[in-house]
Amino acid sequence: MHPPIIDNFGRTHRNLRVSITDRCNIRCRYCMPETVEFLPSSEILSFEEIQRVVQIFARCGINKLRLTGGEPLVRREVPELIRMLKSVAGIDEIAMTTNAVLLARHAVALKAAGLDRLNISLDTLDRETFLQLTRRDFLSAAIEGIDAARSAGFENTRLNAVSISGVTEDSVLPLARFARQRDLELRFIEFMPLDGDQNWANQQVLSGKQIREIIETEFGPLVPAERTYAAQPAMDYRYADGCQAIGFIDPVSEPFCSSCDRLRLTAEGQLRNCLFSHQEYDIRALIRAGESDESLESLMRKCVANKKKAHGIDSDEFRRPEKAMYQIGG
Repeated sequence: MHPPIIDNFGRTHRNLRVSITDRCNIRCRYCMPETVEFLPSSEILSFEEIQRVVQIFARCGINKLRLTGGEPLVRREVPELIRMLKSVAGIDEIAMTTNAVLLARHAVALKAAGLDRLNISLDTLDRETFLQLTRRDFLSAAIEGIDAARSAGFENTRLNAVSISGVTEDSVLPLARFARQRDLELRFIEFMPLDGDQNWANQQVLSGKQIREIIETEFGPLVPAERTYAAQPAMDYRYADGCQAIGFIDPVSEPFCSSCDRLRLTAEGQLRNCLFSHQEYDIRALIRAGESDESLESLMRKCVANKKKAHGIDSDEFRRPEKAMYQIGG
């Protein structure tokens, strides 16, 4: 075992988010523009290259993986990648973030391959609002995918709902009811400055506090829940009747940088120490130049050593990154 991955602020890193494609079958306004030119396949890391990076990081203490995109399920043979990553010593959990549009056809294969958990992006149950947000009419397919995942045996599935002021207020209670009916954990995420059109403004942020107030109008006071994972980004609550957990990820109004344990690998093999970083570290170049595992580990440690104390969204000096969410990985 190699030394753990610790930054200059004492944060030990155990979580790697791996984007496996920048492509997507919807066009969420908070993630990507309507018209987009995706990367050629030659620039995307192969499954073997991803596995090698994960093996190196796992030796240094990374034990949680999250596969992201784009939409991971638009890439072929994803179950094979999951099997490859499950074979890596030290990896305890592999999760995936998906919009669920293709999940109905893949859920059984993903479960059989060893995928441990799903995070499903679903911001609304209203068809018109879904179309407004995603620019695609795929709400029915997403719900079908959610139900297929439950039938395939996935447990502890989370719904992630991005909240935008003036757009999603009326979606909060229907999502809460939907999650309770299907025994899903619901998490609301504040709108972040990572949209492809670069139209984000602070006034568009529907805060976690505002959403909690909406939830409590119907379900009564929410009860703070014990954190199951110290570095998790969400503040969890339980309904007054004890039914399920509900979480709030508030990177704008209540930043959680002090406990961050995440690194990110983009689809084209760039390592990032923060969603909002302006610097990337080119792992792919080292791999394709035939460099040693030691060289890759050294670059990773350099990346972590340069991690800032906080993203600074709440600072007057904040500058949004040039890349949008789909280019970084959710």
